[in-house]
Amino acid sequence: MLEEIAKEIRKDIMRTAYKGGSGHIASALSAVEIMTALYFGDVLKYDPQNPEWEGRDKLILSKGHASLVLYSVLKRVGYLSQGELDTFCQPGSALGGEPKLGEVKGVEATTGSLGHGLSFGVGIAMANKMNQKESRVYVILGDGECQEGSVWEAAMSAAHHKLSNLTVILDCNGLQAMDETEAIVSLNPLEEKWAGFGWQVSHAQGNEISSILGELKADRQCTTQKPRIILAHTTKGKGISFMEDVPIWHYRMPDQKEMEIVKKDLGLEKI
Repeated sequence: MLEEIAKEIRKDIMRTAYKGGSGHIASALSAVEIMTALYFGDVLKYDPQNPEWEGRDKLILSKGHASLVLYSVLKRVGYLSQGELDTFCQPGSALGGEPKLGEVKGVEATTGSLGHGLSFGVGIAMANKMNQKESRVYVILGDGECQEGSVWEAAMSAAHHKLSNLTVILDCNGLQAMDETEAIVSLNPLEEKWAGFGWQVSHAQGNEISSILGELKADRQCTTQKPRIILAHTTKGKGISFMEDVPIWHYRMPDQKEMEIVKKDLGLEKI
């Protein structure tokens, strides 16, 4: 069932980008299974009838340029209509290329200027801890984003304050806008870095539902007092053959010939 949901989310991502004429498609495709597991795998606590439910967990998409996956999920949850989704990146639409707090139900932080989402999440987690709330905070980071110094300031703060109610899912697809992450600024060894900053680290195959869901379920049962991070190993552009692991597709729209391949890869009869 979850695999079928992921397939439909991929279709929505492509349809929405095509109608809007823009979007970071490959970055959104990378995170589909992560978002599917969170929202539809009985991990994230939320109320489909009440986006402002006080007891909800909060998901912050720090790699905000991947907004297409967030909007597609929020449509399936019921916070967005198909008509609203169809306005993506159109004049006057609330659905910009990057999510904005207060404009769209279910968006918990304005993100897209990379490196800030974790700091935002730390603040929420600290407030929840002070107010003795059981709600958790999840932050999805990109691996290229970890070249930002603000990420590591937030990481130190979370460990210092023992924010065990905070979980980061790091979308490790190995690419960023211009090249492989290791060619731009090396991030390895990632596990040792995060562990050295006081985090509990685990791994998952981020494009395999069973793997990422299993790790997220285990995370909810964890009793350590450390903040936690799941290194989710993914493929950028997952699901579209010519986009997978190719840096030029960070921000680019397929032409008509390429769209025929997209339709075949995703099982789209029309776009």
